[in-house]
Amino acid sequence: MKNLSNITETFSESVIREMTRICDEAGGYNLSQGFPDFESPKAIQEAAIRAISAGYNQYPVTFGEPELREAISRKVRRYNHIECDPATDITVTCGATEAMIATLKALINPGDEIIIFEPFYENYGPDSILSGATPRYVTLYGPDWRYSSDELAAAFNEKTKAIIINTPNNPTGKVFTRAELEEIAGLAIKWDTYAVADEIYEHILYDGVEHTSIASLPGMAERTITINSISKTYSVTGWRVGWAIAASPITKRIRKVHDFFTVGAPTPFQHAAAEAMTYGPEYYEGLKNHYAEARDFILGALRAAGFQCELPKGAYYVLADASSIMGQLGLTDDTAFSRKLIELTGVATVPGSSFYAEKTKGSRQVRFCFCKKWETLESVAQALATKLPK
Repeated sequence: MKNLSNITETFSESVIREMTRICDEAGGYNLSQGFPDFESPKAIQEAAIRAISAGYNQYPVTFGEPELREAISRKVRRYNHIECDPATDITVTCGATEAMIATLKALINPGDEIIIFEPFYENYGPDSILSGATPRYVTLYGPDWRYSSDELAAAFNEKTKAIIINTPNNPTGKVFTRAELEEIAGLAIKWDTYAVADEIYEHILYDGVEHTSIASLPGMAERTITINSISKTYSVTGWRVGWAIAASPITKRIRKVHDFFTVGAPTPFQHAAAEAMTYGPEYYEGLKNHYAEARDFILGALRAAGFQCELPKGAYYVLADASSIMGQLGLTDDTAFSRKLIELTGVATVPGSSFYAEKTKGSRQVRFCFCKKWETLESVAQALATKLPK
């Protein structure tokens, strides 16, 4: 038989989703994959039920139901300071995951390069490869996850087609400052590069930190693609409704790719999403307050158990250094430790190496998510406190 695709040999399956499967088999506590184990808001559930009952059950407008695109446009004007035409500048996709790959397929030609900050969300590398680009990595250095301006500037060249910015960042919880985004914008303009901004955690912020969209900065509106989704903000990760916002010439190409990838995102969930975007500021304050409490609780439990970790400024993940506990267990790499942690405590995490191109950089790290109900978090704290070596 003829050889199968060579490109699929250059990356692995998702480690995050693999850890979920291992956790499910063990009946453990899933702090590996970033989805809530608590109920989605009743109001958005009821909105979906109403949409189904109203007959919104067939194919949608391919690039998004008009009501949702209009709601997105109003919301990003108010919150993100992004002006966009719902008729020409928004593509609704099957989650931010499809928005990212559709965007890259719309931008990339063979030989192009993409800059990615690491540690990164694990999809970005394979997405770059599948789109035909060569990824170039710029390291974020702990404990505060800053990048080197010299290293960032050196990553740009004539082949650089795009830079991916994930803020708030998964897995570190870093929120890029306005000054950092202005520096990135300056380089993007200098090298005529697109910015692909994954802002899916934009409302999950702590300690008075504010979110800035790079598309709102001078000179960036025409060269930025802003990606988002209802998954994290409204706790409906299984609904698969996301979007990409870009200037019309870019959007035209994204819509072509999206059309042949998936045709359209689920119709009733699009209508429910449009309603969710009318929620007032009290909803978003409640979201932040809940996750701030969960963050403080899980960090206390992790530190008490022997992990070294810093307070994330956004998103709902902690990237922890497990060196001390690994040493006590006689383990030398993050993957073996993650499997041992499930065996000993039932707590599932993600090996840190899955967030780096150079795997050794993450070999002492593991990522925990804390978007879980209090019962789960308290059980995790108890397990870590009683079942790990002291």
